[in-house]
Amino acid sequence: MNDDHEGETRETADRVLDMAEELEASGDAVLGRASLESARAALHKWVDELTGVVLTPAFGRVTIIHQGRQSTIASPDLPYLMSAAMDGQGAG
Repeated sequence: MNDDHEGETRETADRVLDMAEELEASGDAVLGRASLESARAALHKWVDELTGVVLTPAFGRVTIIHQGRQSTIASPDLPYLMSAAMDGQGAG
């Protein structure tokens, strides 16, 4: 990661942690190379085990289903990226 992206990433992480702190919740930022690789591995495993996906681009949401349980990812970009990748595959 170059210095520009590193600084932007740190600023974004700090902003998220500050918002959590305002609600009296704690959080952790994972930015170091080894920790980030471990976090990516856990995320990939979690994604590989999904049993369904619901895209709602108008709400900026992707819902991941794991054996009847759901997790929601809020993102302005991800639902559109996934819609384009899944175009024509439908609900089958």
